[in-house]
Amino acid sequence: MGDFLHDNDVYKDGMQYDWHNKEKDDDIEFYIRWMKKLGGSALELACGTGRILIPASEQGLDVTGIDIASDMLKQARAKAKEFNANPVLIHGDIRNFKLDKKFSLIYLPFNSIAHLYTIKDVEQCFQCVREHLTLDGRFIIDYFNPDLNYFVRDSEEKFPVNSFQDDNTGAKVTITESNKYDRATQINHIKWFKTIGCINEEINTLTMRIFFPQELAGLFVCNGFEIVQKYGKFDETPFTSDSQTQIIVSKLKH
Repeated sequence: MGDFLHDNDVYKDGMQYDWHNKEKDDDIEFYIRWMKKLGGSALELACGTGRILIPASEQGLDVTGIDIASDMLKQARAKAKEFNANPVLIHGDIRNFKLDKKFSLIYLPFNSIAHLYTIKDVEQCFQCVREHLTLDGRFIIDYFNPDLNYFVRDSEEKFPVNSFQDDNTGAKVTITESNKYDRATQINHIKWFKTIGCINEEINTLTMRIFFPQELAGLFVCNGFEIVQKYGKFDETPFTSDSQTQIIVSKLKH
């Protein structure tokens, strides 16, 4: 993750990130429900602009977030102040952190595990989780279920991602993408092309490690966790081959 912001400049502007993801909210109720179920404190890894943390803090829950992107945290702090929320926000690396606290829930949401590019990265992150999770706590991640058709697309062609209206200017915003998948490293190199009205395209980069279902489950088991549940939706529907999302709920292996 040394070149993280270079390879993922979508995270260099927290306001723009929120703008692109303003309709993403299906996971918030899920994580808040688990926070309340487990009690105690919760730690969000790769917390970004506080999309989940701030609503949780507004409900009086004890939440802490860590992120490596300073501008994402800047946006999170501004939003927390606006909504009178009080999450603890820490600038740090999810592969190497030490807090004087244990948590009943640690979670890594919204595909963020995709930025742990190597097995060593995963091992280091999971070791930190083990050190900070209570004995009866839960470690939860959610990550998309890879579709093989996506990785064999023509890397020179642009495909539609999203289209919406700019709240400030009323201009139409169109996002398309191209991608090039490296089968050796299982890393997908994505470029987002953004057109605002008649303005020329802006380009953002996004680099994601691909984890297939059995591989992801194996990483949990090999790193000291026992999988308790695996869901395919945030309504806790069981995971199947047709599920778009992998949601893994785990606990420490005793």
